Amino acid sequence: SILQVGPTYGRRMMTGYLRASGVPATERGVRDVLRQVSAPNHVDRRQSMRNRNSIPYSASYPGHKLHMDQNEKLAMFGATHVIAVDGFSSCVTSHTTMPIKNNCLIYEEVYRPTIQTHGMWDTVRVDHGREFYLTLFMQGKNEHLRLNRQRGAYIQTPSRSNLRVERLWPEVNNRVNYPIKAALVSMVDNEALDMQDDLHRFCCSDWTVQTCRVGMQRCIPAWNEHHITGELQTSHTFHVRARIT
Repeated sequence: SILQVGPTYGRRMMTGYLRASGVPATERGVRDVLRQVSAPNHVDRRQSMRNRNSIPYSASYPGHKLHMDQNEKLAMFGATHVIAVDGFSSCVTSHTTMPIKNNCLIYEEVYRPTIQTHGMWDTVRVDHGREFYLTLFMQGKNEHLRLNRQRGAYIQTPSRSNLRVERLWPEVNNRVNYPIKAALVSMVDNEALDMQDDLHRFCCSDWTVQTCRVGMQRCIPAWNEHHITGELQTSHTFHVRARIT
């Protein structure tokens, strides 16, 4: 498993990955194994956790806030991630990877599956990018299906203020984006890949998107299954209220 996911998976993420794969495991046992198998990486992860600043945040219930954002670390190679995160549980409700940001794909592959599966969120929070316009239009059009209509149907804020989803991107970068980007940059430096050539760009984008999807299919289930510290540890249960077709 360590060879599959790399050295950045700590005890929680590795436990989540094993559980998502159908392998029963305890955090204590996984911690002991990781400490023995890869001690330097274990020390690096602990130091990284100490350096993180705690960010205050509150969501009152499942379905209160849905955070959506895009990640363009690999945009130069033709791959962009978009995810939706429930603010109450930090559970990733849906995600996709596409060559470039696209309103229709974001609606069809991220927002719509989330709403159809879990029901309407009271508030959708995004940045000021135009790629979410279709999503916001549909959120406003179906606002009568929301549980609490006293809240605004959506909020647009600077990307750095969309904290709940922003906290997930370092996990995705370390486990998916940076290893792929390092390989592609090396190919460009060695002149094995010419990003000025249209055929190279198309093939590179197609390969990068497919490879990222494999990485995301490992990372996201591991994240959703990992232990949540605090009073609420079973917060991945959603209340389905109203669905749209």
